[in-house]
Amino acid sequence: MATQDEIKFLANPNIGSQKKKYCRFKKFGLKHVDYKDENFLIQFVNEQGKLLPRRLTGNSLKFQRRVSTAVKRARHLAILPFVTDLLK
Repeated sequence: MATQDEIKFLANPNIGSQKKKYCRFKKFGLKHVDYKDENFLIQFVNEQGKLLPRRLTGNSLKFQRRVSTAVKRARHLAILPFVTDLLK
């Protein structure tokens, strides 16, 4: 019979113990999202250049809208690319 050390889990036993998500804008007191700050906006975009949803970033609805507007403006001015293979 197998001992407890030899048993392999099919799923990760730490599933469900995720960190609490928070809105970084409210936590740090940021009022404005600058579309010219490309290093800050890259945090809200995945490797292909798509916007990350609220459920992944933890932003509130108000700031998620502001982030999406800032990313779209930065794309329009060629600060951020529309599509890419490896952005990060």
